[in-house]
Amino acid sequence: MGDTYILGIETSCDETAAAVVRSGEELISNVVYSQIATHHPYGGVVPELASREHLRAIVPVVRKALEDAGKTYDTIDAIAVTQGPGLAGALLVGLSYAKALAFAADRPLIAVNHLEGHIHAVLLEERESGNTDLQFPLLALVVSGGHTHLYLAERRESGWTYRNIGHTRDDAAGEAFDKVAKLLELGYPGGPVIDFLAQHGNPNAVKFPFAQIKHRDRNPENRHSPDERRTDFSYSGIKTAVLRYVEVQNMAESIQRRREVITSVPNPKPEDYLAACDRPTLDLVASFQRAVVDDLVSKTLTAAIDYGVATLLVTGGVAANSELRSTFAARAAEEGIPVLFPSRKLSTDNAAMIAAAAYPRFLAREFANADLSSDPALKLG
Repeated sequence: MGDTYILGIETSCDETAAAVVRSGEELISNVVYSQIATHHPYGGVVPELASREHLRAIVPVVRKALEDAGKTYDTIDAIAVTQGPGLAGALLVGLSYAKALAFAADRPLIAVNHLEGHIHAVLLEERESGNTDLQFPLLALVVSGGHTHLYLAERRESGWTYRNIGHTRDDAAGEAFDKVAKLLELGYPGGPVIDFLAQHGNPNAVKFPFAQIKHRDRNPENRHSPDERRTDFSYSGIKTAVLRYVEVQNMAESIQRRREVITSVPNPKPEDYLAACDRPTLDLVASFQRAVVDDLVSKTLTAAIDYGVATLLVTGGVAANSELRSTFAARAAEEGIPVLFPSRKLSTDNAAMIAAAAYPRFLAREFANADLSSDPALKLG
């Protein structure tokens, strides 16, 4: 079989992205339009604004991806698009455009789960580097602003299969980063700023112990066999603990001063936030990050050992965090488990991962019908 060029389209949250990938193993072009400037004043993603920005950006972003790849609508083999999970309005923009494009260009349409895309971001780059001999069983931690999931992944002749063995019961890890950043007036998105500031604080200054999850998941859809080993997460508690610490330590005044300083800075950078932070704030940020990282790493490695995992993937927006990467690398090495990450440009939302995840479906001819609709709560596995 000859080369297959797939155009991927991703609009699940606040980034409009398009990419062209060859046969699931070579990134030809990758264009991402970020909406950070739009949502920054609100300290988080505003769904209505996200949809509007996707409408503005989708056509030029797709055209740029094709131009960068030296392709046209007539020379691509298929169009892949994120079906879910994500924001309903945002998903609808990408899906509607992809359906219209597939119809006009007479190309097959492939629906992709956003979470599967994050897993294939790692697999794409591993194939690009020549590492095609992954060892199984394989465990993937997908950790981002909206998701914290653990999947056992297997490669079959007809594609990949996924089995969820853990998820967050409430806030995702990335969501906790963003909410703590908003509380402390550290801007949006909060993850990169906290990652930078944590390097200047004492991670042992504040103790944030995590309670062990013993009660059953209240959502019936998430309940599994009582005999199945589960590894679930919870990050709403630490967010509340940070709020209580701020109140007890009377940090409101320093937060207000930082708000006034940062408001006067156009397009503030991490260095600007550092200059506006006092020692207690830096120590709090470093302690918060250490607690979240330790929880993610400890629970994931426990699951990897329980299931006899041979390879570990860590992917999603939070996988760009420097402490998470270094801690995973060190502790996984102690257990003799190889751990793989995507590059930072493919950690956050992008369309290359969507095009890569679509390739096995292209080979299996799993094409979407014209009545395909978005699914904001789409599950994987």
